[in-house]
Amino acid sequence: MKKILRKIIEVDEDLCNGCGQCVTGCDEGALQIIDGKAKVVSETFCDGLGACIGECPTGALKIVEREASPFDEEAVKQHLAKEEKGSETMPCGYPSTHIQIFDKPSAYAEANKPKHFDRMPEESALTHWPIQIKLIPSGAPFLKGAELLALADCTAVAFPTLHRDLLKGKVVMMGCPKFDDAHEYVQKFADIFKTAGIKSVTTVVMEVPCCSELPAIVKKGMEAANKKIRLKEIVLSLRGKILKQ
Repeated sequence: MKKILRKIIEVDEDLCNGCGQCVTGCDEGALQIIDGKAKVVSETFCDGLGACIGECPTGALKIVEREASPFDEEAVKQHLAKEEKGSETMPCGYPSTHIQIFDKPSAYAEANKPKHFDRMPEESALTHWPIQIKLIPSGAPFLKGAELLALADCTAVAFPTLHRDLLKGKVVMMGCPKFDDAHEYVQKFADIFKTAGIKSVTTVVMEVPCCSELPAIVKKGMEAANKKIRLKEIVLSLRGKILKQ
């Protein structure tokens, strides 16, 4: 396709923190978060109008005039249709496009809970999405000033009162230190610790050896970020009892 001189979005990766706000601000789907940075996935999807610029909190986006492939409205329609179809089969989709922060119960609602609320079904204490370590952008807005709860995957099933006793008031990040990429985890935590102002981290693992690496990963992330953050470690038995904290 012959290129023409036109306006198009340019991303300064040094300024981009991977928050993903520009992705949701682009109606044409021209931007995605790849390896923690916003990128123009196809020149033909970008109309050069710059609606995404106002969504960027770090000033990483700007409009430049250069030779680029022409904007293709039909290609955009096909691209968006494909994305929509893909989201039906894999709800997590691209991590940045599905960032969500959930409403907390109001003080009024909390104060007016029935006295027998302990016999009612527990409410979820989850405040955000996504929750998998590898899917959470290091610049996700819900990480700012957060108290982190880093869970080994199996703990969520083993600990029966996770939401009530551990998750409430915390931002959860979960994954498997055995099957996932430990080096990727260290870098992800390091990136978060450098910029998010994390107040504390609680790691929760099972008593089995394959879980034991998670606290070490978090510590290595702190070292890489040159940060000292309060760390609490909890170890669960296979039946979900707290063995150590």
